Amino acid sequence: MTGRQLAWGAAAAGAAVLLTAMGWGLIHPASTPPDEVLGKPAPEVVVQALDGGQASLAGLRGRPVVLNFWASWCAPCRQEEGPLKEAAQRWDGRVAFLGVDFRDSLDGARATQARVQYPYPVGPAAAGVPAAYGVTAPPETFFLDANGLVVARFMGPLDTNLIERYLQLVVT
Repeated sequence: MTGRQLAWGAAAAGAAVLLTAMGWGLIHPASTPPDEVLGKPAPEVVVQALDGGQASLAGLRGRPVVLNFWASWCAPCRQEEGPLKEAAQRWDGRVAFLGVDFRDSLDGARATQARVQYPYPVGPAAAGVPAAYGVTAPPETFFLDANGLVVARFMGPLDTNLIERYLQLVVT
């Protein structure tokens, strides 16, 4: 076997490995979120609010809830700060909002709240985020109906139109 044949054989083997890996990735994408909470009761989350109080999903039962996972270090989270704040003000009394600060420093979270001034409870989850939510990176938002069922999940920054569209699924 010549050097040229050996090189072509190695290149062919490398191409086969690369194509196999690409095919595997297309069939099993790493970013596919678990949807084990959709259509089921939302796992309890208790937020240690930055203002010193606590807020829980159980305490919000009886009205729809927008459950938003965010962080001060998350650039896409900054894109949705205004739309979330405006939606919370617009839907005040009809829809509850709860912000879970995810894998963040307390100083960073406090600085964000001081700047944005969300009109709803925000802070870290007192006992951690239940694994069933499958949150790996913010922003992620779950929309719950008045009975506490998870109706929808959105990964990425929300804008005003998206928030309104998703709220139509949970507001009766």
